[in-house]
Amino acid sequence: MRASRPAAATLAVLSLAAFTAACSSDTAGSGGGDTLRVAANSTDREPMDAVVAAFRKANPDIKVSVTYADTDQLQSTLRTQLSSGTAPDVFTVWPGNGNPGALQVLQKGGYLADLSGYSFASKISDGDKSVTQVDGKTYIVPVTFNGIGAIYNKATLTEIGGTEPKTWDDVLALCTKAKDHGKVLLALGNQTNWVTQLVDYSLAATTVYAQNPDFDAELSAGKATFAGSAWKQTMQKYLDLDKAGCFSKNPNGTSYETSISDVAQGKAVGVVQVTTSIPQVQKEAGADAELGMFALPSTNNADETRIPAAVSAAYGLNAAGKHAAEGKKFVEFLASSEGQKIYAEKGSTLPALPNDSFKADPALTGLIDMQKNGRTVPFMDQRWPNPEVQATHFTAVQKLFSGSESVDEALKSMDDAAKKS
Repeated sequence: MRASRPAAATLAVLSLAAFTAACSSDTAGSGGGDTLRVAANSTDREPMDAVVAAFRKANPDIKVSVTYADTDQLQSTLRTQLSSGTAPDVFTVWPGNGNPGALQVLQKGGYLADLSGYSFASKISDGDKSVTQVDGKTYIVPVTFNGIGAIYNKATLTEIGGTEPKTWDDVLALCTKAKDHGKVLLALGNQTNWVTQLVDYSLAATTVYAQNPDFDAELSAGKATFAGSAWKQTMQKYLDLDKAGCFSKNPNGTSYETSISDVAQGKAVGVVQVTTSIPQVQKEAGADAELGMFALPSTNNADETRIPAAVSAAYGLNAAGKHAAEGKKFVEFLASSEGQKIYAEKGSTLPALPNDSFKADPALTGLIDMQKNGRTVPFMDQRWPNPEVQATHFTAVQKLFSGSESVDEALKSMDDAAKKS
């Protein structure tokens, strides 16, 4: 179901060339050699566009061109661009480890400029240093604190006579109510590779990490396995939700974009997604639509429920970039109170650095409450031992939903990936 790695990389490079032409935002109307080049995830288009506009207002002499790409395309092409000297000056870097575009992977190649001397570095919380630093040095500017949960339309939830679920049994009952009203509880776009991870991350926050917060460290040390842990129950619950009719009819044939539209159009009550998807749901549903978000329960003890939340959007400065001075100014703006406020407000997330001027989107109330109560866990892939684990996970979930692989086989493949250096 997935092309071989060399073929996938080649296809990604070719597709990004066409994608760039359609999804490049040249705020200065030039895009020439004297332009600061930025690459960002397509889910961050609205906040990044707003930040660039504010940056250019403060720095009218600096031209900025932004290229947007989906996660798979961005991760597949970034390393190639960096090694060939064609990479942008500032680009999305995933915190921690776990994918080809992650901090620890890119820093090993010497591709990231050391940002330790910047004023923002001292403001990074102790809990976030492990995913923003390598050997005590800061290499990325954390911009947002994001969560993964069920984003839903409150009017649709009311229409089916439901309320936010607090337990696993509540979720299953809510699935039935949604079906009785000709809807699904949760749209699921597993055709888009990176979406595959979000539901079981949400479930694992409780089934795995509430019980053993050190699981990832033990995995890296060879003291734990996916197959021998509560990840087995997590994957099974993922399939149980599908069997119960909680998801879209054909998740592997449903894209991310379709899943968002299904929520906006009332075909689905909600969608398990990162909070940066809230503006896209809001845009399609209309300004009057009231959205909410809740942690997805996976046990019948509501007090156990946790939500994945961590530094999400983060950016690195190309160590060999052609516009170092301009890139430094842009990174500093991303770290500023103004830059973080704009990014978080437009992206429906929380600032990664302390910011007294920020006013949160009401839809984030559930995430904020969980954060205040200490009921968050880091994104799993940020601490996995290597990028191969996440890639294997994507494929394993798609195979689970196609019926071509069992839970045991899926977990074995992830364990095999975790052992690779």
